[in-house]
Amino acid sequence: MLALAGGALGWVLAGRMLRPLAAINAAASKAATGALDHRVALAGPRDEIRDLSDTFDTMLAALERSFEVHWRFAANASHELRTPLTTTQTMIDVTMADPEADAESLRALAGRVREVNSANIATVGALLDLSDIDRSRLTRTPFDVAAVVAEGAAQAAEADRNGVSLNVETPDRESGPVEVVGDPVLVRQAVGNLIQNAIRHNEPGGTAAVRVTRLADRAVVTVTNTGPPVDPGIVESLVEPFVRGSGRTTGRGYGLGLALAASIADAHDGSLRLAANPSGGLIAELTLPTSP
Repeated sequence: MLALAGGALGWVLAGRMLRPLAAINAAASKAATGALDHRVALAGPRDEIRDLSDTFDTMLAALERSFEVHWRFAANASHELRTPLTTTQTMIDVTMADPEADAESLRALAGRVREVNSANIATVGALLDLSDIDRSRLTRTPFDVAAVVAEGAAQAAEADRNGVSLNVETPDRESGPVEVVGDPVLVRQAVGNLIQNAIRHNEPGGTAAVRVTRLADRAVVTVTNTGPPVDPGIVESLVEPFVRGSGRTTGRGYGLGLALAASIADAHDGSLRLAANPSGGLIAELTLPTSP
């Protein structure tokens, strides 16, 4: 009788010990089929099996992020590159079908193909930048965001070419740096994209204003431009890849600048907020946490 009771107790204990392993095994089996959106989420006391479960969940999360990055790149690339590739194919087919095509025609074709190819290279580069932003691998160093914004004034040459006045306002030197912790290269890229967007989607004789302010626990970079009215209903969608406002005055760019700036802000635990400027144009507000 005692042996029977001991055996039953052992069976119960073994079942309790093996149940977590069964959950981990089930999760591993699902992951093997490509389903990475589930977690073991094992509860109970902290022991070796719980540590194994948490490590497995961390691995699943990392794999899911990685696959999401590759999926997003593939989807965006196929969306944006299909039209120019089709255009190139059509140009080549039309020229080859022309029996009177001469060296001048072929040279003109080569120039157009080169132009489309250059645009494709720029698009792929921007897509890679957008896909590669990962907060877990972010370089975090203290830097003065006001200095980064001041460097954006180097784009004044493009502003002049577009007939746009670029005004940059940063705090006085006496007030000290507006220091944030993050990747200065990425933040410079985000600020540059916002300034470039404000210049390109403007109107001749318009203005683009950049202002840096320091609040209690964050730094704010506000970029405002003039231009035709922007529908408030589409403002939020402008941070999506390849979305361009229908009221913008130029069609240049690839619809990736604001999406990239928003991703960079998110990776720094900040935010990018857009609003329609009541007098026309757009207001972009990039917020970053300041140094502790």
